[in-house]
Formats: sequence, structure tokens, C-alpha cells
Amino acid sequence: MTYFVDRRLNPKDKSLSNRRRFLKRVRSQIKHAVEEAVRERGIADVDRGKKVSVPTEGVAEPSFRNGRETGRHERVFTGNKSFQTGDRISKPPSGGAGGGGKEGSEDGDGEDDFFFALSREEFLDYFFEDLELPDLVKESLAEISKTKPARAGYSVVGAPANISISRTMRNAYGRRIGLKRPKASDLLQVEAEIADLEAVVTPSKTEIQRLEALREEHERLLRRRRAIAYIDPMDVRYNNFVQQPQPNANAVMFCLMDVSASMGEREKDLAKRFFMLLHLFLKRRYDRTDIVFIRHTHDASEVDEETFFYSRQTGGTVVSTALVKMKEVIAERYSPLEWNIYAAQASDGENFSGDSKKCASLLSDDLMKLCQYFAYVEILGEEEAMLMSSEASGMELWEAYRGVAAHWPNFAQKRVSRATDIYPVFRELFARDKVGKRHG
Repeated sequence: MTYFVDRRLNPKDKSLSNRRRFLKRVRSQIKHAVEEAVRERGIADVDRGKKVSVPTEGVAEPSFRNGRETGRHERVFTGNKSFQTGDRISKPPSGGAGGGGKEGSEDGDGEDDFFFALSREEFLDYFFEDLELPDLVKESLAEISKTKPARAGYSVVGAPANISISRTMRNAYGRRIGLKRPKASDLLQVEAEIADLEAVVTPSKTEIQRLEALREEHERLLRRRRAIAYIDPMDVRYNNFVQQPQPNANAVMFCLMDVSASMGEREKDLAKRFFMLLHLFLKRRYDRTDIVFIRHTHDASEVDEETFFYSRQTGGTVVSTALVKMKEVIAERYSPLEWNIYAAQASDGENFSGDSKKCASLLSDDLMKLCQYFAYVEILGEEEAMLMSSEASGMELWEAYRGVAAHWPNFAQKRVSRATDIYPVFRELFARDKVGKRHG
């Protein structure tokens, strides 16, 4: 077993271990205050900064004090005019060791809490601290970035396929010149001269000496050529590649919403809150996030944000038209090879009879193969939510989507009936459990 001993000196009158516990305790209180603020404010204002307060009793470092409620105390109180020696004085009222601050008053006097002014980024960091985008298709989404090999000079080690022939031959040539390795032409010249002298029938003494000298020179040249290799392992160079982080494929979010007469202002407002929260979450994870608004009645069309949320339109409800339109937009502008595709659909659950099966077919056969995640939020009235408390029952569209969810883990469906349901539903759809796995 390995033991780690912290031998760092404690600051003056402080304990490092107590200080770490103190920071951890305050952090949890700030996070709790942030979560309370999120529940109280509208989703549209979720990215604003916030001042959160922490009670003073939660920020004091632990210390030992004499308890006032127990034990026997002998004290000398000077300057009193009411008591004599031997009088019995009652103990102070209970209130815990260490005393308390000022009592509250109607005019606002009292002991102040600690206020932490969180910026927008800090607020969102706490807001998204334990959330993670569901990544059920591409592993690289966990880091929101991918790497691409890029040339980074040369290396003395590498795979044979990456050998740089030009750089290797340049190094070998320079080494042969520096070490004066005999050239092949020099060797051929000596060999030719030896052959000429050997062809003489009756060589003179000078020719014999010359022949012996040439043979020794030939042997020396051969030994030197063998000692100085044509290509030495130290000459070999490999093309070096490093993995440079590249922005991952951009994210696009499809917002699908029923704008028929059955979707009133209340339903649209709840849908808007969910869309804005999801868009904000995606924007935090990607450098570029496109958003496509598709509204539908009996017909679907791609519109801008203003028209999507505020323009009035009447007609029946055919949900499959929105899915068909989404498929067309993906084919035209958003290739799944370059984009991470997310979709969120909001509806009150009503649909043209028989169209729900077509919706399930479009999702299962086409769209779910392209999407990273598809979230369906069904907006109900509060009375309807009480009647449909179980997810096992629902209208035709809900039942059809249950079949899609059974086969595709990157599909989720939830119900909301009040504004306070938006945040819990969002967390349930996109929460990361304690062991770090994503919900399917």
C-alpha cells in the first residue's frame, strides 16, 4: 500500500486540511445556490451572471471553543452594580458555541451573508458541471475535438512506410563525402591499371613493384568501402507526423415544433424554453453551432427564429412533414460526415390518424442513422399530466415513438407540463451518471 504524506507547512494560524474542507464546503453551497437560481429564473435568462449568497455559519473554519451549555464556570465580572458575592447567576441562553451575529430587524440591520458575484461563464460552469452531451455514435464527441496528422519535420525513428528517401540519401551522401569513402570510379581505375600490368608477358622490376602497390591500394580501397557503408542506419530519416487537434465537425441543432391551433401560447413557451436551453448547451461545447427551425401544421417549412416562435399559423397536424423537411435539409446542407446532428421535437402529442407510423418509419429507417441524438418532448396540460403519469401509456404519436426508443439508444422522449419541469427533464435527458456513462 502506498502512503502519501503532505509535509507542506501550514500557513500562519491555518490548517491546510481544514482549509481544503472549507473550500469544498463553500463550493457545494455556491452550486446549491446556483441550482436554486436556475429553478427560479426563466430559461431564457439562464446565461446571465448571478450574485449568490452563502450563510456566514457555512464559511467559518472549524475550531474548538468552550461550550456554554455544560460544565462549571467561575468568572469575575467587574463593574457590576446588581450582584454581590455568592449570588447565583443563570447561564446564558443556549445558542451553540461561538456565539451568533446580530439579530435580524425590520430596518434590515443584521449580519450579512457572504456574496459571490458569479460572471456569466462562472455561472454556466456551475450550471453545466455535472452534465455531458450524450455521445452514442462518435467517441470523439467526448472531447469535442479530433486530431489530424500534420507534417512536423523528420525523425530518426518511424515506420518503414514513412521513410524519406530524399533526406536519407542526402545524409548518406554528406557522410560519404566527409569520411572520404572511395568512389566506384576510383576502384575501377585501379582495377583497370592492374589488369594492364598483369597482361605484360615479361614485366620489368619497376612494373612488378607498381603492380604490388596497386594491389595493396585496391585492397585498401575495398576495406575502406566496406568500412564506410553506402547507407548507414544513422542516415535514415523518417517523415515525422504529429497529431494536431482540429475542430470537430460542427454541430447543427434542428428544432421541430407543431404550430397548429392545438399548440397555444403556453405550449409554445414551454417548447421555447427547452429549445433555448439545449441550444445554449450545444453552443458551450462547439465553436460553431447552426440552428435550423422547422415548424409544421399539415405542411412543414424552414423559417427564421422570429417566425418560428411568434408567427401565427393555423391548420391540421401532420408531424411526418417536419421529419421529411429535416431529411431534405440534411441532404442539402449538413453532411453527417462533417456535422454532428442533434434534433429536438416539441409537440402536444396530437397527430393525423395513421401518420404516427410514418413518423416512426422515417426516424428508424433514415434520421436516427444520421443523428447524434434526437429528443422528443411532449407538452401536456397539468390535468393531462396527472392522468398520464406513466410513460407506458400515451397517445398515438407517443406510442409510435416508444417503438423507436426501444431500438435506438440515441432517441429519448419525455413529458413536461410546467415550466419547472423543463430543467429536470433536460438534466434527465443529458445527465451523466456517477460512473461517467451516458444515459441511453
